[in-house]
Amino acid sequence: MVTSLNTQVDLTLKAVSYLKVASYGHIMVGDKAIEFYNERNVKDYIQIPWEEISHVTASVILGGRWIPRFMIVTHKSGVFTFSSRDNRKLLREISKHIGENNMFRSLSFFKAVGRGVKNIFKKK
Repeated sequence: MVTSLNTQVDLTLKAVSYLKVASYGHIMVGDKAIEFYNERNVKDYIQIPWEEISHVTASVILGGRWIPRFMIVTHKSGVFTFSSRDNRKLLREISKHIGENNMFRSLSFFKAVGRGVKNIFKKK
């Protein structure tokens, strides 16, 4: 059995982790870390301490009315992508622990394509 890093749990929601393939489980925000536990496989879990998180990037659609997924970028381990039933509530709880200055919106599809086209024709 996996031992939790948290001593106090602030929020628990059903969630999906997109690490390799979609893995369904519960995401838990606590006082020391954010943790994801798979529903079916006990050995499939993700524990990210607050000190390890560099920033969080959220995909925002329809002017902020819908947030389909968010990515947690860490200093050493890479990028973890999650989605939950209520991403807005989850991101508000995460921002209490890492700060508002580490929360970002990802680029929209058209802005990303525009930057790519602009970089192609950029003078060298």
